[in-house]
Amino acid sequence: MRFEQRLKDGLHDGSITVAFRRWRRVQVVAGHHYRTGRDMVAVDAIDIVRPADISSQDAHAAGYADVPALTADLRGDPALPLYRVRFKLLPGPDPRDALAAAADLSDADIDAIGKRLARMDAASRRGPWTRTFLELIAERPAVVSTDLAASVGWDRPEFKLHVRRLKAVGLTISLDVGYRLSRRGQAYLAATGPED
Repeated sequence: MRFEQRLKDGLHDGSITVAFRRWRRVQVVAGHHYRTGRDMVAVDAIDIVRPADISSQDAHAAGYADVPALTADLRGDPALPLYRVRFKLLPGPDPRDALAAAADLSDADIDAIGKRLARMDAASRRGPWTRTFLELIAERPAVVSTDLAASVGWDRPEFKLHVRRLKAVGLTISLDVGYRLSRRGQAYLAATGPED
């Protein structure tokens, strides 16, 4: 799910607890945790509703003055189902931030990261990719993902999905444009040396 700035800010300060989305298929799961780009949130509930069923309480919880303001701001094909998503802000920072900042890696840490990357490589229908992506991001920080993807012959959506997997291990950081290695990612590359 995409968290626009208005929604990120409202979830952060508690003024928003609900979002409405028109989706062809559901993009979130009740009980799962999501990163807004600023905080961690949990989806408490997700329901299909009709625009006529949106209450003024829903509108206020979604950060709008009234129902007409909310419905005027709805995006997407009106024929698609409309979902009401209820969120709960989770305390504390994104755990990936602490992981990404950890540059002091033990031999056990390096081994665990290597095994995780090897599993990612083994599961890929394209073959090994993790080391190539890490080295590419190290060499070309803050380069638009379209260019990075093209340089390795991948399409942009698939490339971005795989970089998010590296981010989940704490090895990369997303920038406004492109990516960079985290301190953890830099330490891992330095410890494991160049690819043979």
